[in-house]
Amino acid sequence: MNPTLFQDLPLSPLLQRGVAAAGYTHPTPIQAAAIPHLLEGRDLLGCAQTGTGKTAAFALPILHRLAETNRPAQPRFPQVLVLSPTRELAAQIGESFQTYGKHLPLRHTVIYGGVGQGAQVQAIAKGVHILVATPGRLQDLVQQRHVRLDRIEIFVLDEADRMLDMGFLPDIRRIVAALPEKRQSLFFSATMPDNIASLAKSLLTNPVRVAVTPVSSTVERIEQRVMHVAHDGKRALLQQLLKDDSLHRVLIFTRTKRRAELVTRELRSLRINADAIHSDKSQGARNHALDGFRTGRTRVLVATDIAARGLDVDDVSHVINYDLPHEPESYVHRIGRTARAGADGVAISFCSPLEKDMLRDVERLIGRSLPAEKSMTVASSVAAVKPPRPRRNERTTPNPNGAPRRRKRRRKQFAGTR
Repeated sequence: MNPTLFQDLPLSPLLQRGVAAAGYTHPTPIQAAAIPHLLEGRDLLGCAQTGTGKTAAFALPILHRLAETNRPAQPRFPQVLVLSPTRELAAQIGESFQTYGKHLPLRHTVIYGGVGQGAQVQAIAKGVHILVATPGRLQDLVQQRHVRLDRIEIFVLDEADRMLDMGFLPDIRRIVAALPEKRQSLFFSATMPDNIASLAKSLLTNPVRVAVTPVSSTVERIEQRVMHVAHDGKRALLQQLLKDDSLHRVLIFTRTKRRAELVTRELRSLRINADAIHSDKSQGARNHALDGFRTGRTRVLVATDIAARGLDVDDVSHVINYDLPHEPESYVHRIGRTARAGADGVAISFCSPLEKDMLRDVERLIGRSLPAEKSMTVASSVAAVKPPRPRRNERTTPNPNGAPRRRKRRRKQFAGTR
């Protein structure tokens, strides 16, 4: 029987204090199912969608076991390795270890690319119990001999399907080859296609299997709807929606980095506090954008699918799919950014005529049709956009038929030879 309260779990008192201080009382299904097995040292294969509490499911038993053994951190030799696909997710996993283990004498650090490695190398040289890393930067530091992996006791591979989507499989295999054979391994993925199942089989020994909320399902508290609109009417439709103050913290997804920048510039021109996050941004710019969104300084964050997983921001009122994703699974991960921690949320998808096949793929995946909401007509969409100013060499004169007429101002002709 799964525990119904965190206090029912056999976690250390200091760890229980950290959990209580974070405001958690009831474990999520994956936490209740996984934590007892992980405390026993079992390997685990977890299949759960984003937003189900996977991080705490592995962070809490890891912290408990490290506190029990109470061994000092050794320079360059971490005891735990958590591998994450993106910088943002790695940073948030590090924050979770900090939050839950605030009363424990354990050290951790997070390493990822896009920033200088100096501070990361110094932290590892001082000794850390837990190392959270992205594959690329970890490979770099291993090759430079700043970190050794042959004393890892617990290995966590998080968001494995996302790892493979990003082409990290060769890096993962090289990293795993550097780990000791005797270890506890934890494998988490939102989906379990054949290639993921094969990778899990090669990493795990007699694992416990925990499957909670398959990826084809979406959070029940999310109100989902679709708005059909002409491709060139999306800008005006977005402008109209954002006039509603109930959209107080909005995450907008586009398919490309260029579109993210374009939408952000358009919103700023309307004096709407907006920022963008995508892979072309420096790590400092990405951190600044996320911090502004979390604190409420920025009302709208425009993102590519790099933020669909791992972006953990409380009180996101609305997710808007400005562009529907090519991969229908990305839709589930996108809208999972709202309705977190028991809150309600709204997910609105813009669908142009060219995106109807993508909409059908999404509806087939989630097993139901999205209700269509009446949106602005093309005429009202065009009217909502401020008309362009006449060119400098043009002027507008009345037309007897009521429509404006423009004519070019003729230049004066001067007599004389050229």
